[in-house]
Amino acid sequence: MPSHTSAAASLLALAAWLAVAAALLRVGAASPSSSCQRKCGDVEIPYPFGIVHSPDDANCAMPGFNLTCNETGINGRPFLGNVEVVRVSLQQGQAQMQNHISSYCYNATSHGMDADPWQLNFRGTPYRIADTNKFTVIGCQALAYILGTRANKYASGCVAMCRRGGGGGGDVSSALSNGSCSGIGCCQTAIPKGLQYYRVRFDSGFDTTEIHDVSPCNYAVLMDASNFTFQTTYATSPGFKSTYGGEAPLAVDWVVGKETCDAARKNSSSYACVSDHSECVDSLNGPGYFCKCSMGYGGNPYLQDGCKDIDECTELPKYPCSVSGTCENMPGGFNCTCPKHTKGNAQNGICEKNHTLDRGEKLGIGAFGVVLVGLVCILAVEIIRHKRSIKRQALIRQSDEYYQQHGGQILSEIMRVERNIGFTVYARGEIEAATNGFDKANIIGEGGQGTVYKAVLDVDGKDTHVAVKRCMEVDESRTKDFVQELVILCRVDHPNIVKLLGCCLQFEVPILIYEYVQNKTLQELLHSQPTLCRATLGIRLRIAAQAAAALAYLHSLAHPILHGDVKPANVLLTDGWVAKVSDFGCSTIDEKTQVVARGTAGYVDPEYIFEYQLTQKNDVYSFGVLLLELLTGKKPLSKLRKSLTVMVQESMEDGTLQQLFDREIVDDASMGLALQATELATRCLVMPGSRRPTMRHVAEELRQLADQVKQPLVCEYHSLTVTDVGSSMSSESDTTTGVFSLEKKVALSTEFAR
Repeated sequence: MPSHTSAAASLLALAAWLAVAAALLRVGAASPSSSCQRKCGDVEIPYPFGIVHSPDDANCAMPGFNLTCNETGINGRPFLGNVEVVRVSLQQGQAQMQNHISSYCYNATSHGMDADPWQLNFRGTPYRIADTNKFTVIGCQALAYILGTRANKYASGCVAMCRRGGGGGGDVSSALSNGSCSGIGCCQTAIPKGLQYYRVRFDSGFDTTEIHDVSPCNYAVLMDASNFTFQTTYATSPGFKSTYGGEAPLAVDWVVGKETCDAARKNSSSYACVSDHSECVDSLNGPGYFCKCSMGYGGNPYLQDGCKDIDECTELPKYPCSVSGTCENMPGGFNCTCPKHTKGNAQNGICEKNHTLDRGEKLGIGAFGVVLVGLVCILAVEIIRHKRSIKRQALIRQSDEYYQQHGGQILSEIMRVERNIGFTVYARGEIEAATNGFDKANIIGEGGQGTVYKAVLDVDGKDTHVAVKRCMEVDESRTKDFVQELVILCRVDHPNIVKLLGCCLQFEVPILIYEYVQNKTLQELLHSQPTLCRATLGIRLRIAAQAAAALAYLHSLAHPILHGDVKPANVLLTDGWVAKVSDFGCSTIDEKTQVVARGTAGYVDPEYIFEYQLTQKNDVYSFGVLLLELLTGKKPLSKLRKSLTVMVQESMEDGTLQQLFDREIVDDASMGLALQATELATRCLVMPGSRRPTMRHVAEELRQLADQVKQPLVCEYHSLTVTDVGSSMSSESDTTTGVFSLEKKVALSTEFAR
């Protein structure tokens, strides 16, 4: 057996390999390679165990399950440090190892006792000594102790004697009995759960000096007692140690984690039960868990697709089915049924003939039913199959044509070159299923650039609410420009811009997929009736500043993106009134002449109407109208078709501008800020467009104005009094304005969102 020095060195080597494996895991160790050694001699080494001889083999095993293979002999033997591994059971979370037998023997030369104690140390590893093992002491005058760590304060012992007094050798042999381990020549004692360390110590007061000619040695070992049977020769000769080759079998429990199954499942990155049809089992021997395949499945639960269905019908002695029964394998089980015209329980071997109907009745009914059903089924199947085939082929051809027409091939080439583009091309079937065939009930917005539907699609592996935009027709001559714009738009990442997630090009018009914004639009906030929440001047200026910043970002790209339809309906509001600019993507990147007019009446730049050429200054003009609408609460075109821009210009000339402001948000204290914002809006509307400021300058000025507002950034609620969260709201007067605590604001903003 190895010396204590070599044992310590082996334990240090084991700890070093564990550290290497743990480091590899922290940086994301790969799945075990197919080239990993999975057998040592005649012992199977299933993952998470693995043979590791060098750092290159580290991913062959989970941390703590590294084994080495001693292949010097004819047959290799696997070792955990200096402990031999005999067998590994995945389903039971247990391994059988070989444990050194400690001895305390008489030395005929020195006339004293030679001790060969042993210690086993699994601390810091996934292994625990199973409580099915027993501390076993063999001898005719033996007292041995099993000692744990000082922290655990565990100590126990066992005494084995062959005689009560000082009689001769005859007394020894006559006292022993085969099969009995109750203290005469053999003693066994149980151990506690969770034991990971022990050492053996013999009591020097019990030795074999006086009886060495009959019983020269005492032995002690922690061993699996399930198959142990005491023989009298074990106490009177070296038979015990020689029978087991110096090492006794030891049952060892192991776990793959230190937490319970429930806790491990929440940490999906480290959860070990990765195979379908696998189950997690909490350890009964200390903290941790192990995995096993579900009933009806076998294999390795620690590997993807490692648990395979068991074909019980090929193992009928193990899974009984009557000789007269019919066995049918099923996923996770099997069916054993009685043959036709019989009934009963085939698994119990009982199948009896069924005489409910006579043979003539059965034949008549069976023949008629078979013929009738057969004819109907054949006819129906052929008709349905033919129609579906024609429709499917036509749809496939049409989808392919649309895909090519909208630049799908160009987009595929671009995505192939730029692999991490963060953009998904969805199939036609996915979009149709998500929108229920573009059902009108799913429409959440309509505008000059298309119709928007609410849907749920797979985004990065998760079902996510998205906005599906069905664009207006795109000019075929601009297919390449449109595809290039998609690539640019998918890289747009700004907190005040709705993100483009993907597209589908298999319809007659392109389909764009955007993130879904939960709350209302700025249009609904300003003009919905009845209005529960009236946005303060502070909120409006902040929304304007955020929308301007978003447009400035689009204009500042290497290939500037022009929105072309800036208006309140295209400014979405999230919880907390954060603005997100939307409804672009079917727009134009550069300043090319438009085939179809863009924009919405009242917001369109007159210069664009004359020239049909979209520029950044057109977006600036439309934003100027939006800013006036925020300050006055009036739409850009009245029922008499009088322009808001003209009304502002006239009121500035006759000195009545203050009367035009929305008096519910602009008072004497904030009048100065409102006038400054109006002056900024008029600069956005000047002719020619070259004299207008850039959106970057507009965003900066609005941010400075918003920072000067002393009003709290909350909504003002009219005709409402809140007595408590969750209580009813009653009307007091038409002029009541509520200022509420945070909880009450949340409650009312939730009501407004509905």
